[in-house]
Amino acid sequence: MQTYRRGKHKIFIGMSPGVGKTYRMLEEGHRLRAEGIDVAIGLLETHNRAETAAKAIGLEQIPRQQITCQGVTIGEMDVAAILNRQPQLVLVDELAHTNVPGSALEKRYQDVEQILEAGIDVYSTVNIQHLESLNDTVAQLTGIVVRERIPDRVLEAADEVIVVDVTPETLQERLRDGKIYAPEKIDQSLNNFFQRRHLAALRELALREVADNIEDTQQSDGSTLDGICNIHERVLVCISTYPNSMQLLRRGARVANYMHARFYVLFVNDPDRFLSKADSLHIETCERLCQEFGGEFIRVRDYNVIKSIANTAQQYRITQIVMGESQKSRWQAFWKGSLTQQILRLLKNVDIHIISTTKERE
Repeated sequence: MQTYRRGKHKIFIGMSPGVGKTYRMLEEGHRLRAEGIDVAIGLLETHNRAETAAKAIGLEQIPRQQITCQGVTIGEMDVAAILNRQPQLVLVDELAHTNVPGSALEKRYQDVEQILEAGIDVYSTVNIQHLESLNDTVAQLTGIVVRERIPDRVLEAADEVIVVDVTPETLQERLRDGKIYAPEKIDQSLNNFFQRRHLAALRELALREVADNIEDTQQSDGSTLDGICNIHERVLVCISTYPNSMQLLRRGARVANYMHARFYVLFVNDPDRFLSKADSLHIETCERLCQEFGGEFIRVRDYNVIKSIANTAQQYRITQIVMGESQKSRWQAFWKGSLTQQILRLLKNVDIHIISTTKERE
C-alpha cells in the first residue's frame, strides 16, 4: 500500500528585494534538474531583471491562470495545472503575495500548502519584512507598513530555511546599477526603503529570525540538551538580597552588551524566608535596573536555589551565568561542593562567571 508523503518546503529568505533570492532558487532548480529531478517553475516574478530572466531559461514554466477582475486580466499561479502536471519540485516566487479576487485561495502561501499536501516539493522566496510577527518592528524601523504578510507558522513549518545575504552596501550598489528597479525609481528607493540603516536593521532581523528558528527546532526535539550549542548568547545574572547584587547586575549587563546577548536576571526566593522591607526594596530596585538595561527579570519561589538556577538556564537556553562569590565557608564548600561546581554538574555548554565584588563600591 502506498503511504502518504507531504512535500518538503524550502524557503529562501532575505532582508529586502534584490538580494538574490529568486536567482538562488533558480540556480538550485537547474542543479537538481541536472541530477535528474523533475523541476518546474510554478510562478516566477523577474521584475524585469535581466539576470533573473536569463537564469530561468532551460526550466519549464507552467503557464499562469488568467483571472479577470474589474475588467483587468491578471495572471496567477495555476495550482490545478501544477497538480495535474505532478513535477517532483515546483519553484514559487513571492510567498507572501495576495492573489487577485476570484482566485480559489486568498494567499500564495495557501496555494503552496495545497501543493505540499499533494506530495510535491516546493522551493519558495520571501522577504523578512513579510513575516507577520515582525510587522510592527519593520514599520518602526523603516516607517513602511507592509501589507502582504505570511503567518509565522509558515516559516516554522518549513523543512529548510536559507538566508540569502548581502551587505547593505552591496545591495545599494546593485540598486544604483539598475539591477533591482527601473532607473526612475532608484533615487526614491535610496532615500526611503533602501537607506543603509534600514537595510542593516532588516538584515539583522533576517539573520536572527532564522537563528531563532533553528534553535526552536533544536529545543523542540531535545537536541540542545544533547550537546548542540545555542546560536545566540544569553546571559543570566543570579542575584540575592545581598548588597553586591547591584554590582553583579551591572557587570552582567556589560557582558550581555559586549556579546550582543539577551539579558536575564534571576531571583530565587525561599518560600520559608520572610523578606524584610529593605530586602523587598532591594529586589525591586534590581528589577527596575534590569528593565533599564533591557533585560527580563525572573522571580522564582523554590527551596532549592541550585535546581532553580539550572531549570531557568535550561528553559531560557542560557549560555553565560554571572554569579557572586559563594557565601559558604571553605569547609562547607569542601564537603558539599561549591554552588558553581554543583551547577556545572547539572548544565552543559554554559560558562559561569564568578564575580568578586569586594573591591568595587556601589
